Amino acid sequence: MIRTKGEAGTGNVVEAVRHMRLTNAAIADLRNSDEDGLHRVSEHFAKSYVRLLEEVRTSMGLPAKVRIDEAVFGDDTLEETELALHAILKEIRELQRLPVVNFAAGGVATPADAAIMMQLGCDGVFVGSGIFKSENPDAVARSIVEAVHHFDDPAVVAEVSKNLGVPMKGIEISQLVGEARLQERGA
Repeated sequence: MIRTKGEAGTGNVVEAVRHMRLTNAAIADLRNSDEDGLHRVSEHFAKSYVRLLEEVRTSMGLPAKVRIDEAVFGDDTLEETELALHAILKEIRELQRLPVVNFAAGGVATPADAAIMMQLGCDGVFVGSGIFKSENPDAVARSIVEAVHHFDDPAVVAEVSKNLGVPMKGIEISQLVGEARLQERGA
């Protein structure tokens, strides 16, 4: 299971939408990739893992260099890691989606937010602050459940969005300091 990288607690869905669109674009790019293209992508990411491992080793005062025949993850060498990534990329190309549950979280606060994330291909949504910081949490929660269930029916989404009371007060993402932004972490 994975989640979109929306900005939690903001009530601002823009980063979750951006992340889902980026994910969809990357999956679409795989559609046109031949085996050589998939190999180049898997090689690139396997080498990125090694660079990250070397940074971690350096920060711990250990020798940084990773040999190609050395375990990168568990017992897997760099070559085995590349082969595993290649197999995953092939599966994604065939499925035209990620082979795991993908749910939207962070910034989802309204029935419309939930519906758009479902339209973009999420398997579900998680809404915390959008419900609990609203004037009427019970009604907002019920409306979001309905919006997820009927995400492809704008009339239903509009109807369940009525009479919910005052929503949570949103936070403009630009007002968040860098280290507080999820988008700045784990990149």
